[in-house]
Amino acid sequence: SNHKDTPEYKEFLKENEDWINDFGVFMAVKAANDGKSFIEWDEDIRLRKPAAVEKCMKEYKDTIDLYCFIQYEFFKQWEALRAYANENGIEIVGDIPIYVAYDSADVWTNPDLFVLDKDLKPIKVAGCPPDAFSEDGQLWGNPLYKWDYHKKTGYKWWKDRMAACNKLYDMVRIDHFRGFDEYYAIPFGDSTAKNGKWEQGPGFDLFDALNKEFGEMNIIAEDLGFITDTVKKLLEDTAFPGMKVLQFAFSPESESSYLPHNITDKNCVVYTGTHDNDTIMGWLESSKEKTVKQAKQYMHATDAEGFNWTMIRTAL
Repeated sequence: SNHKDTPEYKEFLKENEDWINDFGVFMAVKAANDGKSFIEWDEDIRLRKPAAVEKCMKEYKDTIDLYCFIQYEFFKQWEALRAYANENGIEIVGDIPIYVAYDSADVWTNPDLFVLDKDLKPIKVAGCPPDAFSEDGQLWGNPLYKWDYHKKTGYKWWKDRMAACNKLYDMVRIDHFRGFDEYYAIPFGDSTAKNGKWEQGPGFDLFDALNKEFGEMNIIAEDLGFITDTVKKLLEDTAFPGMKVLQFAFSPESESSYLPHNITDKNCVVYTGTHDNDTIMGWLESSKEKTVKQAKQYMHATDAEGFNWTMIRTAL
């Protein structure tokens, strides 16, 4: 079709040349393999042997172009939406997970950055240990970063990732911030997270490198869950705001640090809930009676206001 010749499209390809072609090839080969994970592709293309990549680029030229064009359309629409939001005084927070998916263009293109064997199978994977909520822990299954190698490259991949986020969003929330201090590593193939162990993350070294690259960054650190002293120290050193969640604030048994009068740290962002929580009205229906009573009293809830607005008002 005619889009290939437009100066805008050519400009987009040029601006994104460090990733767009790899992504296009990855998606096209995946489509040709009925959507199978790259680990099941023929060895030559799985290991990205230059001749095999060259051959696929010729063979799947139209499909690659289609995937690149879809990206072009998406970014065009995204930029229009973001400009509209910004013009109306709204900033967009982008949520980035600490890890990437195993079956991704990222891993296929940069296997050296991850803890993989010579066939590109993971050796250890991500998750978190058993706790009060889950006796098996959580087995996320993402490949882990080879942090010493990232350090050798001057954290280039992370700089690229943050640069991409800075282009897309006004502010970035990094999920699972504690994983930069210590991360939980589970042997690949295990069916639960019970046998994992804690390993040392890059700590402040990574953020120091990012600071030098970007100056002051608009980052929110997701510091929920069990937080150790070393994570607190890392949060202090980065000076990123942490998170407080109102749905976690009410518990008649103990005085929560998330109750508004206990939030003494000014460097934080207050949420009513996160992507792991129920909606406010869902929370109201599913919480214990004592908890709801405490919440309503504390926030001076009235029927006229509506409980969802009560909680939003309290957060504000």
